[in-house]
Amino acid sequence: MIEETTQRHCKVESMQRHHKEIEMLISIQEQSPLEGKEFFLLIRERNSQYEKYLPLYHSSENLYKVTLNEASLQNPNEQGQRYNLYVTNFNEQELGEMKYADFTIDPTKLEEHHFYMKRLKVNVAMPEITFIVNDQSMLIIAPYCTDKGNLSIKVKREMKIVRFKNISLLDNRDLLLSGYTGVLSAEKPYRIKNIQLLIRQNKEPIHEYRFPVSIRKKDMEIEGHQPIPELYLFESTFSLDELAFSLKERYVYDFYLEFICEANGIEETLTTPSLVLGDRFNKLKGFVQIQKKNDIPVRYEVYRKKKRQTLGIRINDYTIKTRAKYYVKSKWKKFKKQIGKIKKVRNRLVTRTFQTTFKLASKLSVKKKTVVFESFNGKQFSCNPRAIYEYMKEHHPEYTLIWSVKKGHEVPFKEKGIYYINRLSFKWIFAMARAEYWVVNSRLPLWVPKPDHTTYLQTWHGTPLKRLAMDMDEVHMPGTNTKKYKKNFTKEASNWDYLISPNAYSTEIFMRAFQFQKTMIESGYPRNDFLHNQNNEETMRALKKKMNLPLDKKLILYAPTWRDDQFYKKGQYKFDLDLDLHELRASIGEEYIIILRMHYLVAENFDLGPYEGFAYDFSHYEDIRDLYMISDLLITDYSSVFFDYANLKRPMLFYVPDIETYRDKLRGFYFDFEQEAPGPLVKETASVIDWVRETEQPTFTLPASFAPFYDKFCYLESGESSKQVVEVVFES
Repeated sequence: MIEETTQRHCKVESMQRHHKEIEMLISIQEQSPLEGKEFFLLIRERNSQYEKYLPLYHSSENLYKVTLNEASLQNPNEQGQRYNLYVTNFNEQELGEMKYADFTIDPTKLEEHHFYMKRLKVNVAMPEITFIVNDQSMLIIAPYCTDKGNLSIKVKREMKIVRFKNISLLDNRDLLLSGYTGVLSAEKPYRIKNIQLLIRQNKEPIHEYRFPVSIRKKDMEIEGHQPIPELYLFESTFSLDELAFSLKERYVYDFYLEFICEANGIEETLTTPSLVLGDRFNKLKGFVQIQKKNDIPVRYEVYRKKKRQTLGIRINDYTIKTRAKYYVKSKWKKFKKQIGKIKKVRNRLVTRTFQTTFKLASKLSVKKKTVVFESFNGKQFSCNPRAIYEYMKEHHPEYTLIWSVKKGHEVPFKEKGIYYINRLSFKWIFAMARAEYWVVNSRLPLWVPKPDHTTYLQTWHGTPLKRLAMDMDEVHMPGTNTKKYKKNFTKEASNWDYLISPNAYSTEIFMRAFQFQKTMIESGYPRNDFLHNQNNEETMRALKKKMNLPLDKKLILYAPTWRDDQFYKKGQYKFDLDLDLHELRASIGEEYIIILRMHYLVAENFDLGPYEGFAYDFSHYEDIRDLYMISDLLITDYSSVFFDYANLKRPMLFYVPDIETYRDKLRGFYFDFEQEAPGPLVKETASVIDWVRETEQPTFTLPASFAPFYDKFCYLESGESSKQVVEVVFES
């Protein structure tokens, strides 16, 4: 990829909206003349790397004009797309002549052609107001200023704009905030009635404070027939003295704005995410004051959080004891940082040793017809690898089948007499390096180099509802960031020779999100063969007996997914059980039992002692397919389990109390989940109980949305997907 090379001054001086177009005036200051060269605006989508070159037309002296519209961006416009803008003096044809196809340029030619490319800065106060709307997709195309001062474009259904103009901490501990704010929406004509400043401490005990915000509508005259956003100049002042503090620990508060809006006669409250400072270079130095409260000195600090550049408040007592505690803590942090560096060096040495051993082992003779299987990082005997394994064991006894198993997860393999090797052991390295085939349903460690003689079948593990890999706008997982996560993902995906897709919908997403360009097997998921071939009373009764579950009660399966931003550490995620088991047992406990099946990344161990005989935790059960089979009803949220469960044509409910956060902040969805879900969406336990009672009625039928959902996502699955995959990979 071509990167910026020479420091130039390229800045947007003005922006105007004319109906469906955004007209920009750009100033370009050169350090050396570029006679005879034209300038272009390069628009590059961050995930897909789609590029569009628009010519800049000379206006006067160092000023150039350019016009943006829907056609300037990737077609189709999609929720979550983000574009970086550059000024360059090379067009597509010239770059093609210099072998741009492989993203390299001969350095000597850079000087010869005076090549440069520079991120476009912005010198406009409110670039968002020049947004345009794609009427077909009902999406907003909005320019905005990044915290580094660059101009970018994002595509969203709804945007809450908050830009600070002034942040001041007065001598009496009054904090003054001012700026401009507003709500843009492609779907609803929001009219802001009132705005409140919300200050919240998010850790237990949760403290919330709301302060008035004075607003004054900003008059704007924008040409065109598209809606003009209601943009407001806002100002809010409150005293830090009003916020609670503790002598035991430091309290940290975040900032939010709440918009009380009206749209189509209905009042709604919209809340922003944590307010971003918006200026990476503003360190908020000196925003500290100390005051005595009941003879105890209290320290107040307004600061910029490093990780996401959000605005925060820290409050703690400032006694000698506390100062000593935080001094020791800071020294301990530095010490741990040094230890961490030592551990990183050690881990790098271990990784390099393993990688070198792996490469040497791969030079040995290949073990023909040897297949290594792995499911969910070696933690389970389940999913698509299990289905393919069971088919091959029955129909291809000539193959040597080996399972990769993480230490501590060997029990189901021992019970079934399955040959396995402990994951990441030296024996495992030699087995993996010499095997002719790998069959895996999640990513392998990045340091594992795929030998030339190995065929890598990636089965994946779900139909995508949530955005994946390169389609993700932001990554909130521990131990990584957005850029690193996407780079690592595509690096691993480049090793896959085959990828299984359950339907045409998934094929399109997988190819784009994983940047996969090899052989896609569009066969349906092998793991769902069991749901078609074993769906009978005899199987269900045998499974219930095996699990020691009552035979005279109906069974509800609760299988939610994990939240990217709620975690203990890398690979271990928190989960808050919002579903009220006490209320459920009181209402339906006579006729039903409920099984909890948490995602394999969730680390919680729930105490179900108070619900003995009603609630059961089967999170560590080897394969969720058995739980599908025995359940009468499914309750989930955004987990891909509902795509598989639909094969049974049984009732499904979606318990989604945090859908706004999940949809708009964490992941985003590939389709209109709220409209197309094959079951109702609810936010309260009482609504869950009402739905369960509804399914008992003789007149109950699956919702109208189920049939089109089934036809779109389950049409390939008939009980023979394993056979199709094996024929393509092993028999061709």
